[in-house]
Amino acid sequence: MERTCSLLYKAAYEGNVTTLRELVQQDRLILDRLIVINNNGFSETPLHVAAMLGHVEFVKEIIIHKPELAKELDNQHFTPLHLASAKGHLETVKVLLSAVDDHDLWCYAWDGEGRNPLHLAAMRGRLDVLRELLRVAPQAARVNLNGRTETILHVCVRHNQLEALKFLMNVVDDYEFVNAKDDYGMTVLHLAVAHKHIEMVKFLLTNTKIEVNAVNANKFTALDILAQSQRTEKDFDILESLRYAGASRTIDQPPLLATQTQRTINQTHRVHHLTQNSQENKTRKPDISWLSRKRESLMVVASLIATMAFQAGTTPPGGLWQDNSSSTTAANSPSNDHLAGQSVMAYNDSDFLYHSYLISNTVGFVGSLSIILLLVTGLPFCQRFLMWVSTIILWVTLTAVTATYTIAISIAAPHNDTNIVSHVLLYFILSWAGVMVVVALLHVINIVIKILKWLANITMVRRKKFVCDDGAASL
Repeated sequence: MERTCSLLYKAAYEGNVTTLRELVQQDRLILDRLIVINNNGFSETPLHVAAMLGHVEFVKEIIIHKPELAKELDNQHFTPLHLASAKGHLETVKVLLSAVDDHDLWCYAWDGEGRNPLHLAAMRGRLDVLRELLRVAPQAARVNLNGRTETILHVCVRHNQLEALKFLMNVVDDYEFVNAKDDYGMTVLHLAVAHKHIEMVKFLLTNTKIEVNAVNANKFTALDILAQSQRTEKDFDILESLRYAGASRTIDQPPLLATQTQRTINQTHRVHHLTQNSQENKTRKPDISWLSRKRESLMVVASLIATMAFQAGTTPPGGLWQDNSSSTTAANSPSNDHLAGQSVMAYNDSDFLYHSYLISNTVGFVGSLSIILLLVTGLPFCQRFLMWVSTIILWVTLTAVTATYTIAISIAAPHNDTNIVSHVLLYFILSWAGVMVVVALLHVINIVIKILKWLANITMVRRKKFVCDDGAASL
């Protein structure tokens, strides 16, 4: 018997179906004897071995002869379904679930650690297996670990299985399930913050119905747990996400002497101040990066406009006279005297157009040079005010360039195309004016929103200060 069992376990380890059939033919009660031995405290059955290794054909064959083996437990109370689920053998899981009539009940079975097959699949990130188990027994996901109030979501967070957590939240997403607490009163958000799982914290705050200010058995919120942990770079991202979601800290101390109470409140204020400073340091980096990028963009645009304006000033439409000319004209005829290098446009068109062209081009040239000068002189450009000044100068410069272009086109256009040119220029000017109005309106709206947020923050700070002072006075 001992030799036959050894051969059977070797066949299970190798997934050798032929050896299994030969052994069953030699002794038709061999699988029944395994059940008797296993009930007397033996270790795993050959089905446990095959299920753990994913030998699906061997699993099918052994179930054909003795389906009761699918219900057997090893010395750690693992069923074959537990082992196949933990290892992620999807086809083996399907075969085992079809082996017994009450297959959905085995999705609820606990092992020696109080975990059912869904818990094991979640802690290992076996999404395909988890999907199959939920299809068979959807309510098994709501079963806590045996003897504990810890849910399958707690299991996902403890083992950092974000994808499994996302999948479960898509299947079972209700307020009670998400905000369930373990034996220590910890929600999954408490655990995610304690374990510094940044992506998991962000997902819980933005995609679930998690209560951001829930307290554990020690009356600590998630933000309290973060404040007590050792400072790392991950803390700043978690702090930013919690603050954005409206997280707050609790000040819930037992009644003590007045001096001790005041000392506790002062310490809380200092920690809160340090937390705010850390948050400000974190938010300054994006501001500096934004200012640096905008400064580079302004420099490129200003340099390009200065080059264009210089070229347009030295080579106006129509070009320059290439020779000197002095001629006698009639009394009522305009003089055509000119020197080489002078603008042809100044002689052939009205003084108004030429002067307008000269003024707009000069404004654009001077404006672009002013921006370049401000950017290269080393002024403290981390200040947003100076950057806004440069932006306004750029708007004026672009408007001047637009006017220069309009005048140049109107001068260069043939007289027989005057109507078409005038319509094109009119549409161009209206479009440009519309763009400027929209941009200005967006900036005004942005400024108004910032002012409202600033006023709201001031009101909130004053309200919190009043509550803290009132709480200290009452204690």
